[in-house]
Amino acid sequence: MGTPVTVYPGTDDALHGVVVEDFADLAGTAVEIAGERIVGPARRWAVNLDDGGLVFVDDDSIAADPQLA
Repeated sequence: MGTPVTVYPGTDDALHGVVVEDFADLAGTAVEIAGERIVGPARRWAVNLDDGGLVFVDDDSIAADPQLA
């Protein structure tokens, strides 16, 4: 927690922020009730963005940002 990161690195949508939660083993499981999906899989990382937003992303959408450390 507290690690500076870039979300969506290498894209025009790149954002900067700080990791606030790692859901690790809880991520990646969809919820189904009676065969109907009510929610998709959770993302692993919660990132508080520099602009005040909050995003949830997986490993392929986040990179440590050593320039901001």
